[in-house]
Formats: sequence, C-alpha cells, structure tokens
Amino acid sequence: MRTSLRIAAPTVLLLALSACSAPQTTDEAGRDAAVAAAAGSALRASLTSPTDIDLSWQKDSSGASGHALEFATEESGPYTVLQYLPPGVTAYRHPDLMPNTTFFYRLRAFHGPASAPLSVSLPPGELTQADEDSGHDWLPARKDPARVVPGRPLKVSGAGAPTGFKAVVKHANGIQFTWTDHASDEAGFLLEARTPESTEYEPLVVLDPDINSTGLITLPTEKQASYRVRAFTYGEVSNVVHLTTGE
Repeated sequence: MRTSLRIAAPTVLLLALSACSAPQTTDEAGRDAAVAAAAGSALRASLTSPTDIDLSWQKDSSGASGHALEFATEESGPYTVLQYLPPGVTAYRHPDLMPNTTFFYRLRAFHGPASAPLSVSLPPGELTQADEDSGHDWLPARKDPARVVPGRPLKVSGAGAPTGFKAVVKHANGIQFTWTDHASDEAGFLLEARTPESTEYEPLVVLDPDINSTGLITLPTEKQASYRVRAFTYGEVSNVVHLTTGE
C-alpha cells in the first residue's frame, strides 16, 4: 500500500501451513449451506502448499457489485478485509500464514451505484524530485461541504450514485478525484479503475462515508485507465470456512 488510502494487499504473516480443515458437524454444514444459498456465494478453502490457502467460490448471480473477502482467527470475529473484489473474481490466494492457527474466511457482498466513468491519461515518466517536493495537500481523502447534497438511500435502485466525477492530473503519477455525494446511508466509497489489461473495474481505494475528494499515486499500469467512484453498502454474508495451519 503506497498511501494510507490504497487498499492493502494481503498481510504477510510468515506462514508454515500443513493441516487440513476441521471437520464440520451435520448441523454446521447445513447452516453454512443455507447461508451460502441466501448470499449467492458458496465459499471453499484448501491448503495448496505448506504456506498457502486458496479460496474459491462460484460466480455470484445475485447482482452484487462485488465482494469483500474477510478473515479472522475466531469464528465470531473481528473480521479483517483482505481485499475488495470485483464480481467477476472467483478465487483468491492468502499466503504466508502463522503456524498452529485457525483462520476463518467469509465473503461479504457489497452493493451500490457507481458514477459515470472517466478516462485519464497521465504524462510519461516517473515521479520526479520536483514532484515529490511540490507538496501533496491534494492527496488525503476529505469532505468538501460544497459537494454534498441531501442524500438518498442506496437501497433504492439507482439512487445515491455519485455525480460530477472529475479528475485533475497533479503530476506524472498523481491524480486528484472529486465528486458530489448523493447517498444517505453509504458504508463508504470505492475508487475503481479499469486498465487496458483488465476486463472489469477493480477497487483500488476504500474511503469513509461522506468523503468526496481523494488523491491517488498511480501504479505504472494505472497511468492510462478508466476510473469511477462507487457509493456502497454491505449486503449478504457467505458461509464461513476455516482451516488450521500446522507446525
């Protein structure tokens, strides 16, 4: 994560995995199957090497905007988000975990409308010393009262989508995004991008409720991309799966 805003990559915890998942009782399996059916995603997990857990699920047909993949070391939580994922993603690898530890995983759907997309082309070149010395007051996420209107609930179809989405190029690797917040019940906002190499928009940055301005220091693959911002709320939760790491 290159700024405090960028969605974190999976936390590296120095793993040494070897065991398989603890057996489920009939009641537990039935409960998890019912929850998964309601959520539209049946989560599965497997140890594919001494240090890797692979997670997979079927493609969601419930119309979710995407999923937050979460983990915990107790079934009751607290759960931590590993990654916000677009709806087309159906697999994820969580590497390098702690030994002798049980890890619990679940998928939480998120829903919400996105702004109109905006194509941004940054000038060639890397971040220069002059860029670094120029100040980055535009980078932190913030709320501008001038871009807030009376909100509408996101549960109403199409309501609450951000409007007036704009981008200002600050330097060869920096963009400031602004928009108007129309939602009244958002859990937050997701800044999403689709690069020439990707087939769908992927969440890059997760933001608090009521935010309507944020900067982005781009990766090389994001210098030519289409961006948008999504107001979202959390929805259905999948079944919980667990695996215990070994010595």
